[in-house]
Amino acid sequence: MLLYFADYLMTYEGGFRVFHYLTFRAILGALTSLIISFIIGPFMIRKLTLKKIGQSIRELGPQSHYEKAGTPTMGGTLILVAIAFSTLLWADLSNRYIWVILLVTLGYGVIGFIDDYRKVVKRNSDGLPAKAKYFWQSVIGFMAAFFLYQTAIIPAETQFFVPFFKDVMLDMGWMYIVLSYFVIVGTSNAVNLTDGLDGLAIMPTVMVAAGLGIFAYLSGHAGFSGYLAIPYLPNAGELIVFCAALIGAGLGFLWFNTYPAMVFMGDVGALALGGALGVLAVLVRQEIVLVIMGGVFVMETVSVIIQVASYKMTGKRVFKMAPIHHHFELKGWPEPRVIVRFWIITFILVLVGLATLKLR
Repeated sequence: MLLYFADYLMTYEGGFRVFHYLTFRAILGALTSLIISFIIGPFMIRKLTLKKIGQSIRELGPQSHYEKAGTPTMGGTLILVAIAFSTLLWADLSNRYIWVILLVTLGYGVIGFIDDYRKVVKRNSDGLPAKAKYFWQSVIGFMAAFFLYQTAIIPAETQFFVPFFKDVMLDMGWMYIVLSYFVIVGTSNAVNLTDGLDGLAIMPTVMVAAGLGIFAYLSGHAGFSGYLAIPYLPNAGELIVFCAALIGAGLGFLWFNTYPAMVFMGDVGALALGGALGVLAVLVRQEIVLVIMGGVFVMETVSVIIQVASYKMTGKRVFKMAPIHHHFELKGWPEPRVIVRFWIITFILVLVGLATLKLR
């Protein structure tokens, strides 16, 4: 939004040209969302507390979680407000990539909000039924994938790229829609499964967004993309502004969500952030890199699949509890240890993902 105002001011003062630099607007986007989080956060927590919109703890969970009962939830709303405001303020709103990722993020946030609202306000323990939740996730994911396929301008936008290889570019045709759909919906649910401890989901999300943001910036630059042998995507560079807004909002939320948490993210935040990462990977054509960088999310999801499959087939559980972060808690790891070690793992995996830029 302010980019257009800067264009007008450039007719009077050339110094306003600085707003055309992606890196400058990304920095402003991160700072804006961070400041919004700091300003709105305390007010939102007080309101949630007064309205008794608190988290309920399942009886089968670790006993150490019982003391968290009543902690305000739906704090992901704070993240979405900060991301949306900052992105609309600093991004180029003529860029279709920006609208796709913003609308998917907010759409998934609405799904999560309805689920949280029914759980904590209406006291409906089931929340939004799983089938309904998955249906609406699928609708939004499919619409985004179909739109991107239909509006693709160059072949690289719908090709499948394999890291570590310079020339592996597979034309996918309509299978692009299928892959994109599963990446968006799958990542949304994976982040949601990870959101079980104070700060566990938000920091890996921030780190993965930073890693994919670097890919977005490099892919949108003809010189860098050519040198690194990654797909050149003219519209992708603008996504770094969204990534920066997400990073700022995520760090601002972590200020209140760090152990012991003053507020929980809830599905409104987890589903939305997961959807954002999924769309981001699709837009920059780095689905495999997302799997690498988001290894913690993958591990959490796989642990649930293994646990359910094992119990149904043999009547025995592989883990003490799934997702796997609860397994380590029940083994005696203090919650902060689980959280920080998962952060460290994510940091390493993000570096591995970035290494694919040169290992080709």
